[in-house]
Order: sequence, then structure tokens, then C-alpha cells
Amino acid sequence: MSRLTHIDTDGHVRMVDVTEKNSSARQALAKGRIAMNPETFTLIREGGIAKGNVLETARIAGVMATKKTADLIPMCHPLAISHVQIDFFPIPESSSIDIECSVRLVGQTGVEMEALTAVSIAALTIYDMCKATDREMVISEIRLMEKSGGKSGTYRRKEP
Repeated sequence: MSRLTHIDTDGHVRMVDVTEKNSSARQALAKGRIAMNPETFTLIREGGIAKGNVLETARIAGVMATKKTADLIPMCHPLAISHVQIDFFPIPESSSIDIECSVRLVGQTGVEMEALTAVSIAALTIYDMCKATDREMVISEIRLMEKSGGKSGTYRRKEP
């Protein structure tokens, strides 16, 4: 097992020093899901939610979240994100929506946390906009699908 990088030799929490790391192109892809009752799913698809366009609002919230990740997660570095893309994939059979976020930059540290945060906040925004209609929604399966760049190279989740 590798040593914990966010703990110093005295056991104190610290932000990892990336000063000496080389900059490289880095990318991360995260996914998640929000499930809801069929009526809520239909209202979202037909634009019938009173608060407005649910998915476009969630997309904006997710993009904003990538830029605020360092404010939310204590040991994350503030990053100059160069690209964020958030997509939604409605699944009628299960009245759910898959959320996918890709984040890119050229830098000294990765963007996995930014992609995961974006998916989480996009899902929470969908919940917030639809909660008057459906308090039974379930947010689940938030996970890193792949990342590339940096010393550790490429990672791809093996899905069953």
C-alpha cells in the first residue's frame, strides 16, 4: 500500500505540493444517475417543471461546480479548467437520467474530483428543481469512469 499523500510525517493533513510536477494534458470522465417517478421524468422531458428547464439548469450548475471544487473539497488544488462538457441521457424504461461529465486541462494535477463534483451537483440540481413534484428521487452510481494524464497514466473503469 502506498503512503498517504495528504498526511505529513507528523500525521498532519496537508495539501500535496505539485510544484515540481510536470504539466501534462489531463482528462477525467465521471458518471452518475438520478432515478425518479415516471410522472417527474415525463415533466422534465416535456418542459413541464415549474422552475424551468431542468437539464440546462443542471448543466450550468455542473459547469460552475467544476470551478468551485477546490472551495468544497479541502485538499483539492484550484485549477484552471480548460473544458467541461456535461451530457444527460434519459432512460425511459427506468425513469432515470444518466449524467456524464468530461473535464480537461493542462496542469500539474488531475481533474477527477472536478468531474465527480460536477456530476454530483448536476444531480442535486435536478433534485432541487423537481422536489416539489417528487421527493422520492434517488441519486446513485456516481463514479469515475476514466482519467488520463499525469504520472499514473490512464485508468478506465471496467463495467460489468
